Amino acid sequence: MKSIFTLEMRKNVQDKGLVFWTFILPVIFTVLFISIFTATVEEQMKAEVIASIVPGYTVMFVFFIIISMGTSFINDRDTGWIARLASTPLPPLKYLIGKWLTFSLIVLIQIIVLQTFGKVVYTIPIEQPIFLVILAIALTLCTTGIGLAISVIIRTNNMGIAVTQIIALVGALIGGLWIPFDMMPAFLQKIGTVTPQYWAHDGFKQAMTGTLSFNDLFRSLGVLLGYGILGLVVSFVSYPAFLQRAKN
Repeated sequence: MKSIFTLEMRKNVQDKGLVFWTFILPVIFTVLFISIFTATVEEQMKAEVIASIVPGYTVMFVFFIIISMGTSFINDRDTGWIARLASTPLPPLKYLIGKWLTFSLIVLIQIIVLQTFGKVVYTIPIEQPIFLVILAIALTLCTTGIGLAISVIIRTNNMGIAVTQIIALVGALIGGLWIPFDMMPAFLQKIGTVTPQYWAHDGFKQAMTGTLSFNDLFRSLGVLLGYGILGLVVSFVSYPAFLQRAKN
């Protein structure tokens, strides 16, 4: 498992595309949309908009790690690496955990970098830092758990990109990451509360302003960890079929 983690980290550090999707593009979007939506508003409203956009785009862009996860698994499959790995004593569980830990670390670093950027550049409030850290870990487990499941199910890179865009963009839209949640139609609000994006964004915003109660924290954690655990279970169950495709 340690060797899988080390190898995967080495490959991802050298991947310039991953750096762009993970850090550069989110910063560009954050700056651009803050400039647009705060151009003509008062100072108090400007602070509220920034406090929504920074965590909103953080939450949205962490889901794009699924593209890199899917690409990594498909490359391992198509190059015959998975088939060769199956002939070694390494249990499949350790392979999956090694890959999962790699991308979990990347996502956690991404969240820290984007939130730090918001704090340094836009002086966003961080009133409950411990709650923010707990939510960041839960969001990381949620995203990478879902990503692991999708990675062993998809057949092609294009399929992975399409599925990721649906999850990331549609989830961002109905989860209240683009527009205030209470301004959305009632039926979309009901659907939006099913998404992990809604609970992550709501938790982040409240923790930033210091209004996140223990009950709300546990509710957000329950949803995020629930999605993450479900993804991990699906990936473990689906791995034999993934291995069969690799052998063929």
